Amino acid sequence: MKATSPEQLSITPEALADAPRRAAVTAPTRQRRAEPLAPRPCGPLVLLVDDDPTFLHALAALVADQGFAVETAVTLAEARARIAERTPDLALVDLSLPDGDGLELLGDAAGAPEVVLLTGNATVDSAVEALRRGAADYLTKPIDVARLRSVLGNVARRLELREEIDALRGKLRGLGHFGELVGMSRAMQAVYDLIARVAATDATVLVQGESGTGKELVAATVHRLSRRRKQPFVAVNCAAVSPQLVESELFGHERGSFTGAEQMHRGVFERATGGTLFLDEVAEMPLELQARLLRVLEAGTLVRVGGEREVPIQVRLIAATNRDPAAAVADGKLREDLLYRLNVFPIRVPPLRERGDDVVLLAEHFLARLNEAGDTAKRFTRTALDRLRGHAWPGNVRELANAVQRAYILADEEIGIGCLPLAADGAGGVAAADGCALQVRVGVPLRDVERRVILATLDTYGGDKERAASVLGISLKTLYNKLNRYRSS
Repeated sequence: MKATSPEQLSITPEALADAPRRAAVTAPTRQRRAEPLAPRPCGPLVLLVDDDPTFLHALAALVADQGFAVETAVTLAEARARIAERTPDLALVDLSLPDGDGLELLGDAAGAPEVVLLTGNATVDSAVEALRRGAADYLTKPIDVARLRSVLGNVARRLELREEIDALRGKLRGLGHFGELVGMSRAMQAVYDLIARVAATDATVLVQGESGTGKELVAATVHRLSRRRKQPFVAVNCAAVSPQLVESELFGHERGSFTGAEQMHRGVFERATGGTLFLDEVAEMPLELQARLLRVLEAGTLVRVGGEREVPIQVRLIAATNRDPAAAVADGKLREDLLYRLNVFPIRVPPLRERGDDVVLLAEHFLARLNEAGDTAKRFTRTALDRLRGHAWPGNVRELANAVQRAYILADEEIGIGCLPLAADGAGGVAAADGCALQVRVGVPLRDVERRVILATLDTYGGDKERAASVLGISLKTLYNKLNRYRSS
């Protein structure tokens, strides 16, 4: 095959911009090594890996014209060396290279947000294997210029979102906030990290946690930090919808499809078009509807109840359940194939009892909102805060919010322990039977027993630490040390 002349390597951005929509950026020769373009310091970095110098030069010119810094490599070894020097924001990698398979670079470039594979010999098997190994996309040669520009545009938007998320994390974490979420505990910081990582993608998310932990807030925060944030966020509780109506609520229905269907109804999938759909308590959905949901997710289209026309859907799905997903599958409550489809990126929201002093932070947050709404300045007493710390909160954040609202209504200026409806602890741990007795269920960790005994004793004696220490048979210093440890845990 005749080699391409040096003049043909000089493809200018202007020439590429005039190319037709389906322009092919190709060249027949693999004899000359392309020199890397000088990276643009202000743009995101794209690493191009291909052993065809003409193709590589043309592709580099096109990518640079879109505002990206560009580095090139012609072998796996050279690509690894460039990644070691500076991790790219995107890597476009040829599947077939002189010293190995381009798939080998996927693991090496794990620090890059995306790796897109290029090939002139695409097959279904190679595409599936590339996506299974972690490739973000798969482009065939000759390159569709419009498709490539779309990929580059998505990268730019994701980087912009990542910068916004990083700014949000830095500004709000010190205050114990992340969007509408409140908490400074390590357990919640881990949740924030997961939200920040997945928000800029379109990956399906499965949020798991006990009732009242704030799963919908997690879903809403993912949506607000995504590029879909200006589009609808639609939430539906699958357990709260009548089994007879849940199919219509999800997928919509046509006029006359059943008694009472007097007009066409768009389901939540259509109402969330372009945005995010949150399906809460998805394991409570009837199994036959779970099968249809799976078909809709895989096909990307739905048919309304009583209809025949396929309606395309374009939503980001976030699902949630208060059950352990594996246990729900074992109990026959959740289809295993649907779980695989939903559980692309799991986020576990910790129960309030695992969040340490987040209890106090949340209580103060709820009280501040009530004070603002009522133009008041009510505050918790120290003993009331100790009581809040000592409660196991079986109803989690929802129970705490309700307890604070009730206490706010009962209190005049100070909220003491008498305003808190915490006489009985339903968590199955240590329960306060009255002001002078505790019930301990077998199997409760000793450290939890000690903590609750100490806090209950303090409550009984109105926060008098000297008296509580005397009754407990410990020194005042020991009591202070334990209280400080409880507050920092």
